[in-house]
Amino acid sequence: MLINFTKMHGLGNDFMVVDNTSGNINFRAEQITRLADRHFGVGFDQLLVVESSTSPGVDFRYIIYNADGSEVSQCGNGARCFARFVTQKGLTNRNPIVVETHSSVITLQINTDKTVRVDMGKPSFELASIPLVAPEVQPSYDIEGFEMGVLSMGNPHCVLLVKDFSTVNVERIATQVQNSKVLPDQANIGFMQIINRHEINLRVYERGSGETLACGSGACAAVVYGVEQGLLDENVCVHLTGGDANIEYQKGGAVFLSGPAEFVFEAQVSL
Repeated sequence: MLINFTKMHGLGNDFMVVDNTSGNINFRAEQITRLADRHFGVGFDQLLVVESSTSPGVDFRYIIYNADGSEVSQCGNGARCFARFVTQKGLTNRNPIVVETHSSVITLQINTDKTVRVDMGKPSFELASIPLVAPEVQPSYDIEGFEMGVLSMGNPHCVLLVKDFSTVNVERIATQVQNSKVLPDQANIGFMQIINRHEINLRVYERGSGETLACGSGACAAVVYGVEQGLLDENVCVHLTGGDANIEYQKGGAVFLSGPAEFVFEAQVSL
């Protein structure tokens, strides 16, 4: 079976995007893994699938698969690409666009300069929503000997403060934390270096994909943790390996992610 797809990226976090509003495509984990291979397949961090929604007031379902074939609940960089894809393909003329993910409903606003502002919803610190095995909610947690913030942005995130994000052993620490028994579904691990109250450097090791050039929900989680700890102000520029994202967050409110979404190429591939 041949399917059409579009290759896109948000700050280097790259995606294969597929229109499945007709509902006739079913992806298996082994197919996704093959397609994600950068030598023998299309190559991507995540596969984004556009599906129809029957929920009132919702325009689309937003399905996200990691490179290892596992389904996840949120991807902020992908959400921006999703918004530009459904608009470019003529699937909608609405702006903002309301989409439902596996865990929540989010709103996508395409700006005049083609950047996209995503209402990522409110972060959750509840242990069951992450999930995290701990006796009670705390400002930070000691996991595998590392002190970190833990929260959900629709997907689980751990945030570690580091002095220099360029020298930290991201893969070793991240895999050690991900394999902890207190994180039964693992988590995305962010390494945050604070430059000033409006600016941070960030690297993110994503579950199912490894370190990516950018992680939108990871940028949100890092800023949320920084604001909650009194280390950051409400508007922060996040410098990721692939470029910059802007995050807005006030305690008790929703998180807003803004940044670019770019088209790379279109093609067909056999499932």
